[in-house]
Amino acid sequence: MDTLTLKLKGMSCASCAKRIEKTILSVTGVSECSVNFGAEQAVVKYNPRKTNLKQIQSTVESAGYSAYSLEDEGMMTGEDDAQKAVRLAELRNLKIKLVVAGVISILLVLGSLPMMIGLHLPFIPAWLHNPWLQLILTTPVQFWCGYKFYINSWKALKNSSATMDTLIVLGTSAAYFYSLFATIFPHFFVNQGLMPEVYYETAAVVITLISLGKLLESRARGQTSEAIRQLIGLQARDARVIRNGKEIDIPIQEVRIDDVILVRPGEKIPVDGEVIEGNSTVDESMVTGESLPNKKVPGDEVIGATINKTGSFKFRATRIGKDTFLAQIVQLVQQAQGSSAPIQRLADQVTGWFVPAVIIIAIVTFIIWFSVTRNLSLSLITTVGVLIIACPCALGLATPTSVMVGTGKGAENGILIKDATSLEMAHKIKTIVLDKTGTLTEGKPTVTDFVTVNGTANNNEMKLLQLVAAVERNSEHPLAEAIMNYARSQQVNFPEAKDFQAFAGSGVQGVVGNQLVQIGTQRWLEELSIQDLRIPSRKNEPQRHEGHEGIRVRESFCVSSGINTSYFQQYKATWEAAGKTVVQIAVDGKIQGLMGIADALKPSSQDAVKALQKMGLEVVMLTGDNRQTAEAIASQVNINNIFAEVRPDQKVAVIKSLQAERGRGGDGERVPTSPLPHSPTAHFCTDAINRVSTPHSLVAMVGDGINDAPALAQADVGFAIGTGTDIAIAASDITLISGDLQGIVTAIKLSRATIRNIRQNLFFAFIYNVAGIPIAAGVFYPIFGWLLNPMIAGGAMAFSSVFVVTNALRLRNFRN
Repeated sequence: MDTLTLKLKGMSCASCAKRIEKTILSVTGVSECSVNFGAEQAVVKYNPRKTNLKQIQSTVESAGYSAYSLEDEGMMTGEDDAQKAVRLAELRNLKIKLVVAGVISILLVLGSLPMMIGLHLPFIPAWLHNPWLQLILTTPVQFWCGYKFYINSWKALKNSSATMDTLIVLGTSAAYFYSLFATIFPHFFVNQGLMPEVYYETAAVVITLISLGKLLESRARGQTSEAIRQLIGLQARDARVIRNGKEIDIPIQEVRIDDVILVRPGEKIPVDGEVIEGNSTVDESMVTGESLPNKKVPGDEVIGATINKTGSFKFRATRIGKDTFLAQIVQLVQQAQGSSAPIQRLADQVTGWFVPAVIIIAIVTFIIWFSVTRNLSLSLITTVGVLIIACPCALGLATPTSVMVGTGKGAENGILIKDATSLEMAHKIKTIVLDKTGTLTEGKPTVTDFVTVNGTANNNEMKLLQLVAAVERNSEHPLAEAIMNYARSQQVNFPEAKDFQAFAGSGVQGVVGNQLVQIGTQRWLEELSIQDLRIPSRKNEPQRHEGHEGIRVRESFCVSSGINTSYFQQYKATWEAAGKTVVQIAVDGKIQGLMGIADALKPSSQDAVKALQKMGLEVVMLTGDNRQTAEAIASQVNINNIFAEVRPDQKVAVIKSLQAERGRGGDGERVPTSPLPHSPTAHFCTDAINRVSTPHSLVAMVGDGINDAPALAQADVGFAIGTGTDIAIAASDITLISGDLQGIVTAIKLSRATIRNIRQNLFFAFIYNVAGIPIAAGVFYPIFGWLLNPMIAGGAMAFSSVFVVTNALRLRNFRN
């Protein structure tokens, strides 16, 4: 299945959105379609072997609307001059019509004021009372200013449907043609004992107010897409490319893959690429949310639209156009803004039958009042009032506008929300499962301890580190990378190693000079009969030496040849208890040192876990590491519930068990309580499940690796660390671009704020229609003599949509 985001034109209300959605779903090959009235977008999932963009567009056009692909229109180039000119021309035309309609409406209201209040007003010229003048003034408002309403209602009629435009046309036309008949044939009413009253001002004012509401609504809705415009505005316009040995400035649209691009201090990086020469620091906060600049050296990746800070460098373009990181963010945000939240379903169901129901109510209202009173004017006013006040726009805008602002606000904070469903589900989370490596921790092992058996005299510890680095430089293991980084921080030289061998899961060895150097686990060295692991006598205290930049510590022990030594497994045990991996070093068959290597916690992990717990969430840690290491890391962040020694396939079982414990198995079946029936930690995990399960709550998973992808997909809400793998990100619902766990806190708070905003909108929209229609129908007229003027009904209808959009815009003030 492919996913396509379409921009739609011609929608006037939520009923239009439902019809377009139904029309697109009728296309063979389309499996899913979500139309967002607020965003004027459709997100379509389809089989490219069965249908294509042109067929979908043609189907939409046959329903009376137009659709175009955002990518076809230049998703990352913004609005071109031609598009801008068309948009401004349409806006200018709407303003001109609004001014004309407004001036005429004022004259008509003044002319009808004596009739409305039943008094003669000498300051109003008599000629304004003339129904023929009012007919001449009203006609251009009805058929020129209201032209679009007629066109849209005719399109709906051709497709056997009805929309808000249908209600407007029926209401204003009833008032206009009734007045026209009374103007041309006044004696007909006189003979019936009725006054030949006209309601031209009602038709004109309603069209004016609705047009004003449309203009205000359009402006307000335009602000909901501000996040997209800001993201597009981040990209550079030009690139300085080196071709044929010359530096030339070209538009970024002309950059090609493998182009070498020069970036100077203060300039924006035009596209994604890999540094090949020079070094600098880059401010990536615009797309990652990370405030501190990142150092870039040859081999590092750079992201388009970020800002180069200190030095100049050259990089090779690896991704351009719609494949860049920024373009993918824009696409994700657009798709999220075009999706529908489950909370909108009730409103969608209502709008599906709303307009036909209103027409029926209006007809019944007319029949009842005319049957009871024989008052044609009263019957007409109530009927027109029902038609005008009953607007499904507020219902249609209640959820989409909040979703648009919420997802846009998430993007500003480095949080990519895949769709509206994910945004809504996040506020229900009660249990959150955190992967350890790369999520709670940096995911990059570092050397934290270095112990040598021989003394510090003659720089023996640095000599041993040289031997270790000479061998490890030939390995691709993550632990080897940690050792090499430590050796570089100590500024040691790397001699050449011969006869290098790697033993999977055990260690490595090589010959440096004439010395055999072996580095690996205790078990492996014991298999090689290397067991003489010793610590210094108590007479000799450890001598600590700070590594360069204060980031590493090594411990050297002076051991004189005549001192009795004892086994020093206690150091190994102490480090392992702290969650560190212990590497032993042997030279020519004798143990010469130990290294402690740990995956350090991210700076934000402790605060993030504390904040999640404070929000009432149960936090669980899930890892494939041994239980001792898992408990050591968990204790640092105050997590009490741990699933350790869990294989990738078992991670899915853990999530299913948590879901089943509160009555929702992932596949609809109850999963056995113990997710790891063959694991040595099965009983431990069962106890954890019993402790953390919360009835009627959702389970979220946070991870970054390929092995986390199945669990992310199984969870009710999956959070992927943006610095992780593409597979994990694809399987998730929400992506934290910077990898900062505080993003989880922000995402959940944003979800809660958005849902609260949506509920406010839906409440107002439903109450407006529930209360407005009976009042317009005249239910209070027999008791209090209250009758709703259709002009007030038109104003109320316009205000309802503007209110909903304005309320949604308050989310732009969201602060974590």
